[in-house]
Amino acid sequence: MLRRLRWIIAGFHHQKTLKHRLDNAEPKLRNFKPNEQKPNNLRRSNNNKKPMMEAVHEIAIYIHRFHNLDLFQQGWYQIKITMRWEDGDGSSVGTPSRVVQYEAPNLGPDDIDGVWRIDDTDHSFSSQTFRIRYARQDVLLSVMIAFNLSLGKFEVPFTSAVILKFELMYAPVLDIGSNLQASLDACPAAVHEFRIPPKALLGLHSYCPVHFDIFHAVLVDTSVHISILKGGVPLRPTSDSRADEDIDGATHDKSMQIMLIKSFLTARAIIREELQKLSETLNQTIDLTDLTSKIDETKLFGSSPIAGLEIAEPENPNGAVDLQIDFLDSLSKDELFSAFHSLGDQILYLWNMFLKFHRANKTKILEYLCDGWANDRRAEWSIWMVYSKVEMPNQYITSEVNDSSYHGVNGRAPFLRKLTDDPAQTAAMRAELHRRSIAQMRINNRSIQDMHIFGDPSRIPIIIVERIGITNSPVRSTSINSYFSEMDQKNKPGLLSSGIGPKSINKLSSTSFRQSGRVLKIVVFVHGFQGHHLDLRLVRNQWLLIDPKVEFLMSEVNEEKTSGDFREMGSRLAQEVISFVKKKMDKVSRTGGLRTIKLSFVGHSIGNVIIRTALAESCMEPYLRYLYTYVSISGPHLGYLYSSNSLFNSGLWLLKKLKGTQCIHQLTLTDDPDLQNTFFYKLCKQRTLDNFKNIILLSSPQDGYVPYHSARIEMCLASSSDFSKKGKVFLEMLNECLDQIRAPSSEHRVFMRGDVNFDVSLQGRNLNTIIGRAAHIEFLESDIFARFIMWSFPEFFR
Repeated sequence: MLRRLRWIIAGFHHQKTLKHRLDNAEPKLRNFKPNEQKPNNLRRSNNNKKPMMEAVHEIAIYIHRFHNLDLFQQGWYQIKITMRWEDGDGSSVGTPSRVVQYEAPNLGPDDIDGVWRIDDTDHSFSSQTFRIRYARQDVLLSVMIAFNLSLGKFEVPFTSAVILKFELMYAPVLDIGSNLQASLDACPAAVHEFRIPPKALLGLHSYCPVHFDIFHAVLVDTSVHISILKGGVPLRPTSDSRADEDIDGATHDKSMQIMLIKSFLTARAIIREELQKLSETLNQTIDLTDLTSKIDETKLFGSSPIAGLEIAEPENPNGAVDLQIDFLDSLSKDELFSAFHSLGDQILYLWNMFLKFHRANKTKILEYLCDGWANDRRAEWSIWMVYSKVEMPNQYITSEVNDSSYHGVNGRAPFLRKLTDDPAQTAAMRAELHRRSIAQMRINNRSIQDMHIFGDPSRIPIIIVERIGITNSPVRSTSINSYFSEMDQKNKPGLLSSGIGPKSINKLSSTSFRQSGRVLKIVVFVHGFQGHHLDLRLVRNQWLLIDPKVEFLMSEVNEEKTSGDFREMGSRLAQEVISFVKKKMDKVSRTGGLRTIKLSFVGHSIGNVIIRTALAESCMEPYLRYLYTYVSISGPHLGYLYSSNSLFNSGLWLLKKLKGTQCIHQLTLTDDPDLQNTFFYKLCKQRTLDNFKNIILLSSPQDGYVPYHSARIEMCLASSSDFSKKGKVFLEMLNECLDQIRAPSSEHRVFMRGDVNFDVSLQGRNLNTIIGRAAHIEFLESDIFARFIMWSFPEFFR
């Protein structure tokens, strides 16, 4: 009771007590400097027992802030943290040893309730309860929690990982007082677990973002800091403890003592290197001369060959306990015991030095660790991503060489591409083989593992990334209705005439751009057929995590209107985008000046057709020069001329016959008897992809709703052997699109295709999987594919 009372008092009077807490941040034993002699009254001698080597892992978790990315409900929230050994039976848990509140939360008295709390029943830590009122709200928590995790039955070398568990607790706004805590304790709203591998238990300093799940999308800025320390008290007995065994038994034999000393040497090297890195990165001096001058390896190891040798960090980058110090075998148990305690004092000294430095530089250290985490994403997630680079053909693609109408276009010979295999089946087979190989992999690294991904690696989407090499060459000029020639003509309408073109052109031309102003970054998200404006919120959330300053527009103008004419949908979207851009431009101009604009688009399914139609509108012409990144998620860019899904085709036929859905007629190129007069043929003639700096086409061979070749803008098996007018029209459309993607000679463009292969085996065999709807909708219900691609290529999204 006295201890809990002390915690409560500390929570209310943190400004008074925090300094005292931090100065005494070590475990419950005196913080002797390296090799300092202990007073006689503290030296224990027990002739009935031989010396013991006790070690404990200290895992410190710093929670910086809680950012509401996309919570569905207002209310009271709280973060609860526990940890345990992965291979334990549930009784081997981490115990909170201390809490340091760096700063008070940045909330008013009406938005915060109570203090942080430690529960002795489940050995958990719970943050203060705070109230979330609006989206993108930040709550500064700024608290460091240290857990002690005793080895118990787990001996060196460490083979068991540690599971770190974050729980998001929720209570409605109306709950107050005792009802509030009862609601919070009832059941977690969401859980996010992480695995700390055995190799990381000797020392780790890592950023660890907590997001919970897609229904509770938040960002908890967290960092994890780990070291192994000398235990100051006997281990607490547990159900699987071996405390009653003979000291001279297998648990404490000499080989285990030697391995423990090796672990301490590795831990000391890791924390020293981390302090040196932080000192250089933050340009702040961390004085290690006191430690260096007092490290006397002669006192550690007597007259052994290591005397006077400075122990450096192990060469193994994973920090494994692989120091080959064979002469430790020749030391007596007393010498090993003395070395163990001397090393333990040094590590404790370094550990407390780090904690004090962390408190003084908490934000800078978090930013440094966050940058390192972001830079490691591509390598960390490369298990599920297969990279290849292919060259885009610089010739005009045709299916037969004898057709004179396709000879000598712009002085180039035709490029014959005869497909023998179905590209969709080839891609699916390639992804499945890679998935099977993952099941055989032994993932053995030193980084903290997100259990949403590493919990079952074989269930994670496989992404095959093709980075297309583009030859800088002049584009073909075969199109009679050249986009640029149209723009040279005043008041020339696009696919649908719009009366606001000249006005918007004059408005943008009068805007003054400054060399030192802000870059206005805007992303427009467009849903698909019968979709909702929030369909792409998971992709939006990832974009916001990469670039929190981006402005986003979740297009709403075509909700419940996606059955009509694409030209009308494109016109509505164009006007919505222009209105949004103008509003943001005016706001930036009033607050410091505008340097330039980066306008990006993300579309799902037919939302991509709506985007391209909008870009063809004359009113959008002034904004085309600011186009930046285009992400197409399963977009039918070449329509449905060659759709191999018979069930889906039957559904399209019914929609056309029974409901007269105009956009379905346009998608299937049946809106006009003459294929060259159809909407899609004319859309491909419009140069809607010309101005984007980065183009990313995402597709899935499992998606039966959108033809695989249409989403990838490439040749298909059926068209390669079709010599009819239909085949020729398809090739014209394909080549027009590829010409737009080829970069002009004066500009660099990135073009990527990404094949996403989902694991739909858990859904069983049902109508959704049979007709291919499961994969089409999975793009909206999963964010892992977006996380992999966006964090692997963050330069496209900043």
